[in-house]
Amino acid sequence: MSTENDDIADMLRDLLWLNSVIATELIQTTENTSQILRNGNIPDTCRDEHRKLREVAMNIADRYKPGTELRKHLENHQ
Repeated sequence: MSTENDDIADMLRDLLWLNSVIATELIQTTENTSQILRNGNIPDTCRDEHRKLREVAMNIADRYKPGTELRKHLENHQ
């Protein structure tokens, strides 16, 4: 039974990490789309809120699957 529980725990960690990747990429896509539609004029409040949301998602990803390239990748997003 322990192996089955371990497999389920690993699967849940993978799903949490993958959902964090999806969330951060959707945030970035939204920001990029907004920038295009506003001719580059994204309100600072939106940038700050997006940064905070990305940080939450990155913390979740790091908690359940540390050592991936997600944080490094996202820190290079503009």
